[in-house]
Parts: sequence; C-alpha cells; structure tokens
Amino acid sequence: MPDASNLSNLAAIDAAHHLHPFANMNKLNAEGARVIQRGEGVYIFDDHGRKYLDGFAGLWCVNIGYGRTEMAEAVARQMNELPYYNTFFGTTTTPATLLAQKVCSHAGPNLNHIFFTNSGSEANDTWLRMARVYWSAIGQPSKKIVIARKNGYHGSTLAGASMGGMKYMHEQGDLPIPGIVHIGEPYWYAEGGNLSPDEFGLKVARELEEKIKELGEENVAAFVAEPIQGAGGVIVPPAPYWPEIARICKARNILLVSDEVICGFGRLGSWFGYQHFGVEPDLAPIAKGLSSGYLPIGGVLVSDRIADVLINEVGEFNHGFTYSGHPVCAAAALENLRIIEEERLVTRVHNEIGPYFAAAWGSLADHDMVGEAVSVGLMGALQLAADKTTRRRFEKPDAVGSAVRNHALANGLVLRATADRMLASPPLIISYEEVDTMVRITSEALDAVWSEMKP
Repeated sequence: MPDASNLSNLAAIDAAHHLHPFANMNKLNAEGARVIQRGEGVYIFDDHGRKYLDGFAGLWCVNIGYGRTEMAEAVARQMNELPYYNTFFGTTTTPATLLAQKVCSHAGPNLNHIFFTNSGSEANDTWLRMARVYWSAIGQPSKKIVIARKNGYHGSTLAGASMGGMKYMHEQGDLPIPGIVHIGEPYWYAEGGNLSPDEFGLKVARELEEKIKELGEENVAAFVAEPIQGAGGVIVPPAPYWPEIARICKARNILLVSDEVICGFGRLGSWFGYQHFGVEPDLAPIAKGLSSGYLPIGGVLVSDRIADVLINEVGEFNHGFTYSGHPVCAAAALENLRIIEEERLVTRVHNEIGPYFAAAWGSLADHDMVGEAVSVGLMGALQLAADKTTRRRFEKPDAVGSAVRNHALANGLVLRATADRMLASPPLIISYEEVDTMVRITSEALDAVWSEMKP
C-alpha cells in the first residue's frame, strides 16, 4: 500500500506516470486528475471528501450501485478457493460454467451459448472472427464484410474502433480496417429534416438494404448496431427502425449483431436491449452490467444457429484469452446477477423507477435550451438547442455540452456530454428522491449556461 505522503500527492504522481484513455494528457496534467476514493450507493467521493451523485454509473456499468459488501465477499471466497485457472485445454471452473448457464437463462430461447472475454471491445473482436469462421464453415467464405453505423461505438481495439463510426477515432491508427463499412444512424433530431420520426426511421433502416445490394449479399457477413447508441449520444431509434433492420437481415441472409455492452442487464428495463425492441440477434456482445463494473468481464451470446456450426463443423475455434471466464470475475458476475434477480431490478426499471425517471427527465424538455428529452429505462439524453422551435443547434456544440456538464459536476452531479447532448445513465438502484436531485441539478446547470450562451 502507498504511504500517506503518496496519498496526499496522487494527482502529481498520476501526471508523472499515468496515461489516461480518451484524454488530452497535456491539459489533464496541467489541471490535475480528479481522484475518486470511494463509492456508496449512487454516490462517489473524491480525495477531498466531495460527494457526487453518479448519474452515469461509472461508464454505464455500475448497475447495482457502489459498496455492495456481498460482491466483496463473493470475490474473497473465490480468491481463497481458486484465484485463477484457464478455460483452455478442456478445462473449466465452477463460476465460469454456472455463469454461462445463468446469462443464457435470460437471453431468450435461441441464444444458449456464450464465449467469455474480458471487455466489450474484446467481445466485439470475438464475434467478428466468429462470424467469418461461421460463414466459411458453411461454404460461403466470401461473406466477410461488416456493415455498421456512423456514430456507433463498439470499443477501441482495432476491430472495435473500426466497426464504430466515430470519425475522430478513425483519424488515429489508419482506421477503419478493410472489410468494414458504415451507413447512417437513426438520429432524427439532427438528420430527420421534414420527415416524421417514423418515416426517417424506415428511411435510415433501408440504407442497410441498399448497402447490401451495393456490396453484394454474397460478400456481407453481418450488420452490427447498439439497440440505443450510447457514446454516440443516447440516440433512441424511431419505432419502425429495429423491426425493419431485422426484416432486412433475415431476407438478405446476413447475421444480426446486437451490441449489448451498454444496454444489457436491465439498463432499458429488459434483460437485453434487443428484447426491448422485439428482435432476436444471431450474436450479442456483452460486458459492463454483467458484473456492474466490479471486475472486468465480457462475452458474446451465440445463437444456436452459429453455435451448432462451431461445435459440429468447425470443431476448434482458434480464439481466446488468458482470462476468458476468469473464475474470480465470473464469481463477481454471478453475485451481481443474483442481486439483480433478488432485488427485481430489471422489473423495477421497467415498471417503477424507469417511468418515474422518464417523467422527471422529460420535464426538462420545457427548458428553453432543450430541444428534446428522451429516455428508455434508466438511459436518457437531452438535446441542447440554440433555437428549439427550428432545431437549430449551437455553433460550438462541444463547448456548450461541456459547460453544462461542468456546471453539474461543480454542484455534485456526474453527467456526460457528447457534443451538445447531455447523457444520463444512473445505477438501477437510484431512488425517486435521487432522480429528483439529478433533474434539479441538471436544470440549474442548464439555467446557468443558457444565461451565458443564449443567442
């Protein structure tokens, strides 16, 4: 353990040695990193004792909240019994096996297998290889191309960042890699023009069919998308979008991949996002809420259609990680899922706190600065607008979003800004009173920034 002198100077040590993800390190080192010391319930506390309501659940992941002693006890038990063993060479462990069964029990009738990874990024790399192996095994080796969406997010590995449609990520590292193309996103507010949301949803979904025709059905392996785009701004697709996507995938014989890394494990008031939208994927990468972020673990849900080929035709899938199905991480995930089940958190989000959040968060649409307020379950966004009547946006969207986020943070609330959209994703255990606190602080932040930036 570090001594007390180190603890008093953590920001300086961090600046000297720690390279952060997605950070301007020059700016961060000058300002000093915020040191978070502990968490309890929906709150985190920094090294100065300041308390913040974590309206973002870490990074969309701390579904059961912070400080759950049951999680620590489950991890300690497994550490003492078997701290590590691999799942290579015909072996398994009790936690990995039971976790596979438990996750599949909630996935739906045709998703009965799982391949474990350590993160959502690895899960996205995994399904891509799996899809190509599948098509090759059934005599269609030319089916390699993946169609994804602009402004989607699928991780930051080479394959994950390539499938994601974030331009600023593609500008570094010669991305996307070959074999990945993008179509439009269902972002009606920004791109819908004079179309109704439903008309726009169908229009964008049908871009998939046009892209398949352009590339050749015989060359396309899969379409991948998040049920609701997360890092892209909590973009909730219009109602006709997902049914039309599913229809096209089935008609054109390409795999449907639902990226459940954010939406899975109760976030939308269903166990998985594809269930909320009434579709059934062939593959579904998962992570985050699988362990509520307490330990790193992810995986890919695999449909019977694909698993049968991998098992009976491929035989050996030459892919895996040292820590695939790590017994301690699996034990944490099992305990996390036990808590979600016993506390009925998925039902609570669907029937109770989700509707309350929708009404409270939706009330912010009345603010002069808010063009729309959307949410599903406990996942929401505010679209900031310079003129809400014409959907005109601010000239510097990053600046206005950051300003609202910083005002909220200074008053004890963690939100995320994606350009001019404010994102919220609180722990599933949040109380009604804590939702009210979130909305009050957000409203105050909007007031402060509007007074400075209104045209």
